[in-house]
Amino acid sequence: MEEKYIARSSAIAARMVGEEMMIMSATDSTFFALNEAVTMRWQAADRLTPLAQIVNDSICTRFDVSPMQAEHDAGQFVDEPGGHGIFLVSQQPINSQSGRGEPV
Repeated sequence: MEEKYIARSSAIAARMVGEEMMIMSATDSTFFALNEAVTMRWQAADRLTPLAQIVNDSICTRFDVSPMQAEHDAGQFVDEPGGHGIFLVSQQPINSQSGRGEPV
């Protein structure tokens, strides 16, 4: 898995409802209801922790899933909702002041 760092975009609205995170993109009004596992990834998207570490530390330790499957799912998590402008993605830690990173 290519190293990725993710940060939540400021162009979203998000609210926790029960154990799921509800997110709406301000870019195109796309709405996402994230399940528990994806919510954990969403909450851990701190711009400094590599996605692979988030997967290993949060997902693999809590759910019965292989690291390979968890990394595949995490890649989809970044690519699919990320395509609606709700994440910044970079191959290096994202500088919060400059917002450096590629919005996806």
